[in-house]
Amino acid sequence: MTQQTTFRLQDLTGLLHKLYPPSLAEDWDNVGLQVGDPGMPVERILVALDPTEASLDEARRRGAQALLCHHPLIFRPLKRLTPQDETGRILFRAVREGIAVLCAHTNLDRARDGLNDWLAARLGVLATQPLETGAPGNLLKLVVFVPAGYEDRVAHALHLSGAGHIGGYDRCAFRATGTGTFRPGAESTPFIGRPGESEEVREVRLETVLPRELTTKVLEKMRKAHPYEEVAFDLIPLANSRPGIGLGRIGRLAAPVTLANFAARVKQDLRCQAPRLVGDPAAAISKVAVCGGSGASLIHEAARQGADVLVTGDVKYHEARNAESLGLALIDAGHFATERLMVEELAARLQQVAQERRLNFVIDTAEGEADPFQTI
Repeated sequence: MTQQTTFRLQDLTGLLHKLYPPSLAEDWDNVGLQVGDPGMPVERILVALDPTEASLDEARRRGAQALLCHHPLIFRPLKRLTPQDETGRILFRAVREGIAVLCAHTNLDRARDGLNDWLAARLGVLATQPLETGAPGNLLKLVVFVPAGYEDRVAHALHLSGAGHIGGYDRCAFRATGTGTFRPGAESTPFIGRPGESEEVREVRLETVLPRELTTKVLEKMRKAHPYEEVAFDLIPLANSRPGIGLGRIGRLAAPVTLANFAARVKQDLRCQAPRLVGDPAAAISKVAVCGGSGASLIHEAARQGADVLVTGDVKYHEARNAESLGLALIDAGHFATERLMVEELAARLQQVAQERRLNFVIDTAEGEADPFQTI
C-alpha cells in the first residue's frame, strides 16, 4: 500500500491561490493565509463564510486544523493585538488552539468559477459574462526560441505549468520557424556548436500567454525543459483582460418572468428571509446582473449593459433612487444570502481537487452560521 504524502497548510494555501489567484483581489483586500504555521499538517478543513468565534467553535468540535472563510479575519494592519477586541480574541484562540485561518475574498468574487458564477447559476442566469472586467496588465506574452525538434517538449512544460489558457481553451500557443545565430563564449558548454565559433541553427519561435502570478513557475519549468545552456526569451506585458475574470456577472434567463416572480425565486433559492425590491413587480425580466455581497457600485454598469435587474446586497437608499432613475430594477437579498452559497460550492471544488490529485484531507461545511439581520 502506497503511503500518502502529508498535506500541509502551505499546500492548502498554494491550492487556494492556484484556484483563486491573490492577484485578482482588490488592492484594499487581504487574502490567503492569515493565521497559522505553513508547515503544520492539515487533515480536516472547515469552510465558513465568516471567521467568528462560533466558526472556531465548530472547527474545534469537528477536529479541523484549518478554517477557510470568505471574509478576512485581518483586513488592515493591526496596531495592537489584545483579547479585549473581537479580532484579537479570535486570533488568540486560533493560535492557542492550533487552528489556521485562511480566506478567499475578492479574488473568489472575481475568479472564473467563483462566487459570482455560482450565484448566477443558482438563480438560473445563463451565458454569463463578467459585469465589470478586471484591469488590463495581468497577462504576459512569453516568446521563447527553441531548437527545432524540441518545441513539443518545451511547449508541454509550459502548458503543464499553467501557461496557454485563453478563456475556455488551454494549450494555446503559436509557432514559427526561423534561423537563430549565436557564438558560444570560451567558458560556455553549448548544446549546439563549439566555443568561439559562430553558429546558425534552425529554431522555432514559440509564443504563449500566462497570468503574471505564474511567471516564476512557468520560467522555471521552461528552463528545465529547454536544451540550451542560455535560454533566449521575451516577456511582454499585454493590455488584454483575462476572459471570464471580473466582478459580478450578467446573462439571461431561459425565459422572461415578472420581477415579482423572479424575486420569489431569489428568496427561495438563496433562502433569503425578506428581499427588498426596487422597480415595478409586474415588469418583464430577462437580462439579469448579479453581484454577491455589496454590489451597488455596479448599478451604472448593469444599466449601461442593458440589465433589467441587479441582484445584490447592502443597497443604500440613495443607491436605490439612482437605480430607479436609470430604469434598473434591484433585488437586495442581503449580504449574507448572496454570499452564503460559497460555503458549499467552495467545499465541493476543493473536494473535487482532492479526489483528482489523491490529496489526503477532508472538507466540512459550517452549519451554524446565520444572517445577523432578522425580520419580525
